[in-house]
Formats: sequence, C-alpha cells, structure tokens
Amino acid sequence: MRQEDGFTDYDDDDDDDDFSSFFSHFFRQLNAFYRFSRPHTVYGTLIGVTSVSLLPIASLGDLSPDFFVGLIKALVPSILMNIYVVGLNQLYDLQIDKVNKPDLPLASGEFTIETGSTIVSLSCLLSFAIGFTSQSPPLLMALLTSFFLGSAYSIDFPMLRWKKQAFLAAACIVIVRAVVVQLAFFIHIQRYVLGRPIMLTRSVIFATAFMCFFATVIALFKDIPDVDGDKHFGIQSFTVTLGKEKVFWLSIKMLLTAYGATIALGAASPSIPTKLITLFYAEYFLVPFIR
Repeated sequence: MRQEDGFTDYDDDDDDDDFSSFFSHFFRQLNAFYRFSRPHTVYGTLIGVTSVSLLPIASLGDLSPDFFVGLIKALVPSILMNIYVVGLNQLYDLQIDKVNKPDLPLASGEFTIETGSTIVSLSCLLSFAIGFTSQSPPLLMALLTSFFLGSAYSIDFPMLRWKKQAFLAAACIVIVRAVVVQLAFFIHIQRYVLGRPIMLTRSVIFATAFMCFFATVIALFKDIPDVDGDKHFGIQSFTVTLGKEKVFWLSIKMLLTAYGATIALGAASPSIPTKLITLFYAEYFLVPFIR
C-alpha cells in the first residue's frame, strides 16, 4: 500500500493477496490429487515394477541407459493405470466412502464428480498412449489386464461390480499384483529391453508364488476397516462374511507361511549372500536376490 497525492494505492497488497490465494488453492488441489491417487497403491506399483524389472539383470553391465529407459516406459503408464483404477473405484464408491473413507477428495467434496472423471479418463488415455508407443506386447498386456480387471471390480453394470463378491474381488487383486506385475514386466525387461530369449528364472517363479500369498493378504486385510460401510451397502467381502477376527488371523497365518517358505528357500540356497539376506526378507526390495 502506498499514498500518492492524497490517494491510497492498494494494488500491491491486492496482488500479494491474489498470489498467496492462488498458491494456497494450488497446493490444496495438489494435496487432494495426491490423496485421490491413493499413494500407498502408487508406492506399491513403483516398488513392485522396479523390483521385478531387476530380476533379469545378470551383471552390472545390464544396468545401461537402455534398461533405465525401459524401466521408465514401464513405470509411467503403470502408475497412470493405477490412478485410473483407484480413481474409478472412488467414483463408484462415493456413498460407501462417505462412511468408510470420508477424507477422500470425492467423499469430502474437495473434488467434484466432473473433476474425478476427468482425472480418471486422462490417466487411462495417457497410460494406453504410452503403452502403445513402447512397442512392448507384455507391457501393453499388463495395462489391458489392469484396465479390464480394475473396471470390472468397480463399475456398477450387469455382470460387473466384482467387488461385491469376495472371491472375484480378491482374484482381481491377486491376478494383477501377483501374476501380471511379476510376469509381464519381467518379460518386458528381459525380451524387449535387454533383447534376451524369454525364459522364466527361479527368482521370478519364486516372486510370483510369494506375491500370490502376499496379494491375497492385501485383498483380505484392506476390507477389515471398511466392514461397516461394506455391510450397509451389500458388499459381501470376506470380512463381512467371516468377521474381522477370522480374516485377521487367516491373513497372519498366510504371511507366516509365505515368510517361512522364504527363509527356508534362502537357507537352502548355495549362495552365501542369499542365505544371509533372505533371513531378513523384505519382499519387493529383496526378491532380486533370490537366484
């Protein structure tokens, strides 16, 4: 604010207020988008795709610029497809989320249905556009499978809305997280980035088997906090059918089985580093050590 010839000039203060208001609104929207994308699932995709992409690496020489370009070509469309799947679920679960997850942007009103639909549509289109330009059939297959199962899981049309059926809901998660991610991205790197013949190694077979257990536990565990909303809206999850306690302990037993098998496999390995490392196993980061 300044005074000239007896008049007060508020232009500078108004500009500062507009500038501050713009950035405040921008960061609120950015935070809302971050929550809309369900970051824990994005982290899972980021770590999972990176981990399995390291399995075909035979030597440090394989960590070439071509490898990292191929990895980025896999990661970007996968994360975009991830946003499509979780965003679509929020669009169709709006009333359920008002009970189970009221802080999500659509349920809280921070995002309109139109905004959510735009984000979901653009994420899907960009994902497929990048997938087609990659010229990698396994990568494109992974995107198509994720699109189909993610859509079937959420869309409330006849023969769809698979999340209402416990077995189909779990199958969607297991097929994508345990099978598609492991096999498709392994072959993408092995054949279409490193240029080697397709051959499933001990490590990728182990990763697929282990993640079948782990993804099943994810499918079971994720419904435990949502039981009230699911029950009210007729979602027959395993938690609704069996009860929280039974699902919890079933999940724990499955994890113990998976980790116990991992320790046994590591201990039986002829490699000393594998023996030591897999005793303190962290599934995604350490899968590449299983040889």
